[in-house]
Amino acid sequence: MRSTRARITVCLLSFTCLIPAGQCQQSIQGFTPAHATSQAAQEQKFKAIPSPDEEKRQHRIFTAEPHIAGSARNNELARYIADEWRKQGLEDVVIRQYDVYSTAPKSSLLEMVAPVRYRASLREAPYDVDPDSKNPGVSSAWTGMSVSGEVTAPVVYAHSGNPEDYDLLRKQGINVRGKIVLVRYSNPYSYRGFKALTAQREGAAAILIYSDPAEDGYKKGEVFPEGPWGPESHIQRGAITYDFMVPGDPLTPGWASVTGAKRIPVADAVSIPKIMALPLSWHDAKPLLENMGGPAAPENWKGGLPITYRLGGEQARVHLKIEMDNSIQPYYVVEGRIRGSELPDEWVVMGNHRDAWVFGEVDPSSGTASMMELTRGLGQLAKQGVRPRRTLVVCSWDGEEVGLTGSTEWGEQFADELRKKAVAYINVDSSTSGPNFDGSAVASLAPMLVEASRSLQDPSGKSLYEAWKESTVRKRKDEKDAAAMADSNLTDTRIGSGSDHTVFLNYVGMPVFGLSFDGDYGVYHSMYDDFYWMNHFGDPGYRYHTLMSQLWGVLALRLGNADLLPFDFASYGSNVRQFVLDMSKGKDMSQLDLKSVMDGIDQFEAAGKKLDDSVAAALASAAVDSNVANTINHGMMQVERNWLNPDGIPGRPWFKHILYGARYTYAHLELPGLTEAVEKEDWVTARQQAAVLQRALETNTKLLEQLDSALRSSKQGPQ
Repeated sequence: MRSTRARITVCLLSFTCLIPAGQCQQSIQGFTPAHATSQAAQEQKFKAIPSPDEEKRQHRIFTAEPHIAGSARNNELARYIADEWRKQGLEDVVIRQYDVYSTAPKSSLLEMVAPVRYRASLREAPYDVDPDSKNPGVSSAWTGMSVSGEVTAPVVYAHSGNPEDYDLLRKQGINVRGKIVLVRYSNPYSYRGFKALTAQREGAAAILIYSDPAEDGYKKGEVFPEGPWGPESHIQRGAITYDFMVPGDPLTPGWASVTGAKRIPVADAVSIPKIMALPLSWHDAKPLLENMGGPAAPENWKGGLPITYRLGGEQARVHLKIEMDNSIQPYYVVEGRIRGSELPDEWVVMGNHRDAWVFGEVDPSSGTASMMELTRGLGQLAKQGVRPRRTLVVCSWDGEEVGLTGSTEWGEQFADELRKKAVAYINVDSSTSGPNFDGSAVASLAPMLVEASRSLQDPSGKSLYEAWKESTVRKRKDEKDAAAMADSNLTDTRIGSGSDHTVFLNYVGMPVFGLSFDGDYGVYHSMYDDFYWMNHFGDPGYRYHTLMSQLWGVLALRLGNADLLPFDFASYGSNVRQFVLDMSKGKDMSQLDLKSVMDGIDQFEAAGKKLDDSVAAALASAAVDSNVANTINHGMMQVERNWLNPDGIPGRPWFKHILYGARYTYAHLELPGLTEAVEKEDWVTARQQAAVLQRALETNTKLLEQLDSALRSSKQGPQ
């Protein structure tokens, strides 16, 4: 780390050593030496509580039955979580109801009527070795937020369904207006909602989205039930909500859907699709592709099936009928707390979503099981009188799979309070699908995540830090050696959308973490993402579930107990500079002068370095005045809020963060307003967005300088 706040232990032993607390004085970012030692002891107590057996027990409870958002089972699980949290010792446990525009299937039919007849099963095959695959509660294929309708039309193969794919079809003389488009998931990855919006804009009558074995099936390796990849009949369900425009309840954009809330008409809701949509297994897609007719598809459009991929257009005709129940339904967010002993009005917020497309073994129930062990550990410490200084708030979100709904409504309801009180948000969507750690954070918290990883043991026997470095090197082609890899490159500071952190970062202005363990996983959103899969392929011993609970808790406790919050603003400045350089790379920027922006970044980074050094010096002095600490901490909390632009991104005003955003595909998008303007060569808007960034840099530089001055003055004492 560039900052002096990245320190080693006094006795030159890594914090990953499992020495009994007190035998070695620890150094932890944000803590005085004495408080670091007591913090290490508290963390050791906490880490000893989560157990693989309990992780597995909780996991089975959440995956016993399908539980889509709005279902009776999902609501039952909300009550279960609330009851468990009360038993565990959490306080102020409450279930909050939000009445939102929801989605559920009634029926669907897909049949090819020419040149041959074929009726799609729209079902996943059961396996004797997996009793859950025979559960009668499993739905057939359906897509959340599809419109109802019926159409018979020619089908066209449109590759991944991205805009450039339709450009190629046009060059081939193929017009998709009034036709049904058949597209693949993930080639390259793009959110299914963006595929639907693109098809809608092209005038297609409907969109079918199938899982090609090249992406997640037999071309990757052994398929279920012999391996982790998707079998012939697996169906990736999912919603197509245009939540890249406005997440949450489509009828209450920017305000919470509480009792009495005003609602806009469905016709005015920009996030509600206006196209029929249905997911398919490759088993059901193959007959369509085999009979598509038309020109041969380009080489890079070919998938893993042993057929000639063709573009279609007239030969194959399909009859599609979909009936949906899209209506206002109650969603439930469960909220609990461990009240802070000294600073109860400073909050560390954590969350995982509860709803699943079927059983949700990985997504989200692995994360839910880890959350339940996290709360058991925190509750047990609280019963022993060991409380964090700040309040820990834990939430079980509802409706994430539909449109990031529950977290968005909760965040909108408490936005003003969160902007005053919230330190950070820690998100765990899926806890684990394998052994490879993937950690993301805003740049000011990236060093903290690296430091915390040193304090935990990976099931491989190495520290989590060492295992993380090795798996990251394997993942990134530009890194050749784990030992030589810089710590500053470990944490992913490019944060997109697609999970519950979105409202906290992009709307409220809170720093966020995202934590997961990844591996070979080809059954996403399908029936086979179930208990059998996890126990045979994902995490058979539930060791990574347990490690996630431990890591989650360590981060929460460090944020909850820190004398001075462990932000690294020099690191943030360095990242912002890289954001600008990446945006400008390979583009003609002659119409946009960014010198003032780059100068502003230099000044922000320099001010951050000074404050980082002053914080480190103050902590090393072994005593920080509580009034001064309060001023410094609240000032540092304000930095992330200052990156918000009240007007939002041009065209997407709900998204307000100047530095962080997401493309319509959910992919990360740094400097979103500026970047989108540059990519469109809209230089008037680009100059406006550059000015917005420059003003925010000036505001935060001034704030950091004021905090540094206040901290230095406090150490000098009265003159």
